[in-house]
Amino acid sequence: MHTDTERCVRAVRSKDARFDGVFFTAVRTTRIYCRPSCPVAPPKPENMEFHPSAASCQRAGFRACKRCRPDTSPGSPQWNVRADAVARAMRLIQDGVVDREGVPGLARRLGWSTRQIERQLLAELGAGPLALARAQRAQTARILVETTPMPLGEVAFAAGFSSIRTFNETVREVFALTPGELRARAARPAARRAPASGAITLRLPFRAPLEPSNLFGHLAATAVPGVEEWRDGAYRRTLNLPYGHGVVALAPRADHIACRLSLTDPRDLTHAISRCRRLLDLDADPVAVDERLRADPLLAPLVDAAPGRRVPGSVDPAEFAVRAVLGQQVSTAAARTHAARLVATHGTPVDDPEGGLTHLFPEPGALAALDPETLALPRSRRATLLTLVRALADGSLPLGPADDREEARARLLALPGFGPWTTEIIAMRALGDPDAFLPGDLGVRRAAEGLGLPATPAALTARAAHWRPWRAYAVQYLWATDTHPINHLPS
Repeated sequence: MHTDTERCVRAVRSKDARFDGVFFTAVRTTRIYCRPSCPVAPPKPENMEFHPSAASCQRAGFRACKRCRPDTSPGSPQWNVRADAVARAMRLIQDGVVDREGVPGLARRLGWSTRQIERQLLAELGAGPLALARAQRAQTARILVETTPMPLGEVAFAAGFSSIRTFNETVREVFALTPGELRARAARPAARRAPASGAITLRLPFRAPLEPSNLFGHLAATAVPGVEEWRDGAYRRTLNLPYGHGVVALAPRADHIACRLSLTDPRDLTHAISRCRRLLDLDADPVAVDERLRADPLLAPLVDAAPGRRVPGSVDPAEFAVRAVLGQQVSTAAARTHAARLVATHGTPVDDPEGGLTHLFPEPGALAALDPETLALPRSRRATLLTLVRALADGSLPLGPADDREEARARLLALPGFGPWTTEIIAMRALGDPDAFLPGDLGVRRAAEGLGLPATPAALTARAAHWRPWRAYAVQYLWATDTHPINHLPS
């Protein structure tokens, strides 16, 4: 996109927010970079240059616009759609892997050399892994500076900087303000009065439109007691994070998602934000999705009635895989009951002064040695669950943001008790595959029949070829024709 100068200029002149995060506009005369929808008067085309990432702009010597704050744009949707190594690298960098493990750790996870990673990312994004991670650290620092009363020295190390000097230099270079000036400019008394417990309030941006009913309805209707709840108009849950644990509350607003994070260690902020964005599918491009699905005359009325549906994701692929097995051939209520029993017995207890959350969902290692006789499940499903958690615990079944989706599908199908439905629901919600499809799902088949679409799995799959690469979104529109609680925001 950023190489198509004419198209980029049109997007900037029309202030088209759909392209926020897809490319960035750098102005040569002012040395400032903006998002395409920046409200200021657009510069002359001959003074513009276009970059694929904020890190690329910063590497070229541009600083972030103080008006449109381009560093807070939604992420590029191409990393959700693409499944190649560059996309996997970007998902890992967004997850904070470079901050925790360095570039060698990123290389190990991808099976590349550090030189290959540097070359590929420079070619596609105009910046290497260190520059991309540095841009992300700068944004994390800005959030902590503006929304918490943490001392600036603590902010530096919590954001992932190796020294206070590097922190000061980076903030000054990226934002043209010192950390102290950035905090004074925020001028938010509420932040000064925030408790010192790690509570952080921020806004998660997205590309409009966003239809929250099926997104939050699904999360609330399938919430596991003790781990998740719907309270005061927000979805709340516990998070198991690299340095500790946290509790997040997410509430839909007209132009953003209100997010409140309570972390035991502020170094987990980047990782927690990344998980929340994946959970709510906030980096999707709803205009592109709906345009493709609207081309089918039988789907078009559903899209026009509620455009911008997202695919509910997960904060932990391993957790969702376990819950998918517990939900095989049972009702939503029964699946919640089975999961709640595992949580109460094997989950790690946590304190939640603000609500009713009591545990972290148990990790695969904690479930690998459980006694199958304690599970109130059919014998075959006990075997399926135990095989799954042992494969997750020993690493033979990797389900992470950097793992190949087709390889994960093949490994899941090789496990006993795994069929197409379980494999595809994991691909859709745990691996974030926008093209995952469930032609055999009862709700999908009923909706298809009601719309006049083919109802048999083979025929429906053939018809759905026209919906690619967005078949997972088509499933959301089909499910939404039912009155099930997953399709409605709780009162």
